[in-house]
Amino acid sequence: MPAPEVRELKIPGVLVITPPKFGDHRGFFSETYNKAHLAEAGISCEFVQDNQSRSAVPGTLRGLHFQHGASVQAKLVRVLRGSIFDVAIDIRKGSPTFGEWVGAEISESNWSQIYIPRGFAHGFMTLEPDTEVAYKVDSPYDPDREAGIMWNDPDLAIDWPLNGLTPVLSDKDAKNPAFAATPDYFEFD
Repeated sequence: MPAPEVRELKIPGVLVITPPKFGDHRGFFSETYNKAHLAEAGISCEFVQDNQSRSAVPGTLRGLHFQHGASVQAKLVRVLRGSIFDVAIDIRKGSPTFGEWVGAEISESNWSQIYIPRGFAHGFMTLEPDTEVAYKVDSPYDPDREAGIMWNDPDLAIDWPLNGLTPVLSDKDAKNPAFAATPDYFEFD
């Protein structure tokens, strides 16, 4: 199977990965995960848990989330149905891109995935009804080490494609603190 196309976003380490997809009269086939191909792209983590979410309405915003300490996570995110605007924020103190964000549209139709390394906050907003997202993480969920940043923090100035939508947030995400109040959990190395 050919290797996926890999494109680095403006923050080094955040990658958009598009696996080959082969179709015929029956449908299609795609190898959506291949450890060796990811290693060739510089991704050497071992994923230990798969997560999936479904969001009924466009504008559902999940994030901005991260885990810290021994439970820090890298993520590989893909969309099974619909589309999202996916965002990664560099929260590694001392990084040349500290406090900067990158975003990409990930969708069923563009067949792309996004890799978010450790030391980043992550979130996404759905762009279509009934959007389903699946993602791999390299550390299990740890409620004692989870944290968040407010989705609309003016210091981050994330350009969410709201297009008139009012974001739909969980109660927990609606209470996330400002970026400036986030402790220095990560050091850039």
